[in-house]
Amino acid sequence: MRSKIEKSEAEWREQLTPEQFRVTRERGTEPPFSGHYRVHEEHGIYHCVCCHAPLFENEHKFDAGCGWPSFDRPLGRHCVEERADGSHGMQRTEVTCARCDAHLGHVFPDGPPDTTGLRYCINSVALSFHSGE
Repeated sequence: MRSKIEKSEAEWREQLTPEQFRVTRERGTEPPFSGHYRVHEEHGIYHCVCCHAPLFENEHKFDAGCGWPSFDRPLGRHCVEERADGSHGMQRTEVTCARCDAHLGHVFPDGPPDTTGLRYCINSVALSFHSGE
């Protein structure tokens, strides 16, 4: 595993758009059904918009009808970290990039039962896509 990427708030603000910064560094959420990758079927890999680490494969993406891109698993357990999130009066599990701690979204136990049973509900704005990988 590569070492963690650490940058100042000013460095992240310079690199990211205001919306990317709000979601990934301030743990925000994009509006449902607004993200570019919610309906996106091209074969390839989704990367962290902050550090470009590979995170999810389009092969494991599914339409959960929730308004955000959903995956049944990350590329590997080493790609993401999960932590308890009690914000907004809910108990959820936050998903972050293991390399730079960017907030990606949340994972829920209501995914496809014929695969992992998990739904990684991820903000499009936290991702970049590389086709054909």
